[in-house]
Amino acid sequence: MMTIQASIDRMADINRFATTAAVRRLRVASALVVCALLALASGGASWAAEPAAAPSAADSSIAIRNFMFEPMSLVVAAGTKVTWKNFDGEPHTIHSIDDAFRSGALDQNDTFSFQFDKPGTYRYACSIHPQMIATIVVR
Repeated sequence: MMTIQASIDRMADINRFATTAAVRRLRVASALVVCALLALASGGASWAAEPAAAPSAADSSIAIRNFMFEPMSLVVAAGTKVTWKNFDGEPHTIHSIDDAFRSGALDQNDTFSFQFDKPGTYRYACSIHPQMIATIVVR
């Protein structure tokens, strides 16, 4: 039979272990939540330092979803036609910073295409929602 003091000590050990395990679980869960939020905030790998690899096809597409261009960075070969499609319920535009190309307002499911014949880096934004920015690198 356990003494009262032994029972108290045993309960203290159990509580200490449970608290330590709970703290560990909380730390792991917190780290996972932070990683998930960072991934969502950055659009996954879209914020990578290097743009996505050039596709093998002659044409590429960019989706407009949740007030973001997907992908936010794209590498294409010269001569590639890029088509943007608006999946949002709000209108968006595609306007290059250097005025190389500009669309009108694209409603939901509307598209805009531009053929990139000249190598260079093309930064563009939605003129309605200027926080929407992206880049196309033409090689």
